[in-house]
Amino acid sequence: MDDKLKKIKKQYEDVPIPKELDEVIENSLKRKPKKRNKVSWLLGSAAAASIIFIGGINASPAMAKSLAQIPVLSAVVEVLTFTEYEVKDGNYEANIKVPQITGDSDEIQALNAQFEAEGKALYEEFTEEISYMDGGHLGIDSGYIVETDTDQLLSMGRYVVNTVGSSSTVMQYTTIDKEKQIALTLPSLFKDASYIPAISEYIQQQMRDEMIETNGESTYWLVETDSMGFEEITKEQNFFITEQGKLVIAFDKYEVAPGYMGLVKFEIPTELIQEMLVSYVYIH
Repeated sequence: MDDKLKKIKKQYEDVPIPKELDEVIENSLKRKPKKRNKVSWLLGSAAAASIIFIGGINASPAMAKSLAQIPVLSAVVEVLTFTEYEVKDGNYEANIKVPQITGDSDEIQALNAQFEAEGKALYEEFTEEISYMDGGHLGIDSGYIVETDTDQLLSMGRYVVNTVGSSSTVMQYTTIDKEKQIALTLPSLFKDASYIPAISEYIQQQMRDEMIETNGESTYWLVETDSMGFEEITKEQNFFITEQGKLVIAFDKYEVAPGYMGLVKFEIPTELIQEMLVSYVYIH
């Protein structure tokens, strides 16, 4: 993965966690469901309180258990585009769509500010870079897609495609419980960390099998043949849940395979992980 790709990916992952985490969780648990409460979520966002909760879920099983007690809220989940930056100047082109959640809570406003800042940073980085360029080509395309949209779940991905030279792609997925208005993370779905080696070993075997079945047309970087190759997933691993309730693990372009393989996804059989799941509410 090149330095620019790593930088873009880090911007997506570096979501600040407020110090008032405990107070927010306590208030969320005390909050009663509101009648006709309509909150619209942006595509590519986390849930209303996810910017605050996500670090705690990854760090503490007790946190995940507490979040399960948050009251169910009625919500309408929609896709909105807040701002779109466009640059078309000869060989330089940028198209950056910034999504937004409509709602009045502090959590939603903070999340909107986060995505607005990310979009603005991408735009400013692009315009600064082309100001120093003398010829050549440079392009960036950023937006969002929906993978799953059911009554219960919304799984979506925000992407950044850098088209200078050989293009690189970063995709950051978010899966939201639309009823409870919380973002799900891998650790929040499982009883303990035993899912990490189980899923990792399955993915490694799928990589080996695919390379054999395609007579080498498919290529993956495995740690057994490349010291920098794929060894195991992390607690922050990119994932989404399908409409059929299947867990899908996703990797960015160049993350575990050559660029021609593009974005790589592996659907995990539920029977492999069913004993490790906290419940069958989301994955089944």
